[in-house]
Amino acid sequence: MKHKIGYNRLGRKAAHRKAMTRNMLTSLFRHERIRTTKAKALAVRRTAEKMITRAKLDSVHNRRMIGRDIKDQAVLAKMFTEIGPRFKERPGGYTRVLKLGPRPSDAAEMVILELLSQEEAEPKKATKAKKSTKSSDSGKKTETKKAETKKTEAKKAETKKAAPKKSAAKKADAEESAEGPVEDAPAQEADAADTAQAEGGDAEKS
Repeated sequence: MKHKIGYNRLGRKAAHRKAMTRNMLTSLFRHERIRTTKAKALAVRRTAEKMITRAKLDSVHNRRMIGRDIKDQAVLAKMFTEIGPRFKERPGGYTRVLKLGPRPSDAAEMVILELLSQEEAEPKKATKAKKSTKSSDSGKKTETKKAETKKTEAKKAETKKAAPKKSAAKKADAEESAEGPVEDAPAQEADAADTAQAEGGDAEKS
């Protein structure tokens, strides 16, 4: 019976399973990508995630704990110099499982187990930067809208102030035009009197 077994035994004895897991972990950290069955990938991923979390902090204790399974010194050094610092700001989820379909021989589901790249290791910072740019753009738009409204209000105020002046000027022009003929009437009467006197003098001479 399978009671209280919190891992997949993969149909192997303990020694065989440990050796296989160590070899797969070494290959994963060396090449950062391995092709295997889905059951093996899920079993190896649990250990790989814990080892990467330890590799974030470079200490003697962590090197010894990881060194129990990683016997290759070059891969062990890569864990603390490249892979650990890559996921320094990431709280978890360092690997990815890509499905490939069934295997032709026995129809076992095949997958690719790989580590995330440097660009994908910090998705939260990228989203925050995008949000900040969006907020800055929205702030600029609101500022431009406020400036435009202020300009329109100033133009309206100027037009209101200029309207009484224009009306007063129109009234003054109308008054001048109305007073013009009245002022010219005496001059016209004087011209008419002069012409009449001239005609009367000509008549007396004749």
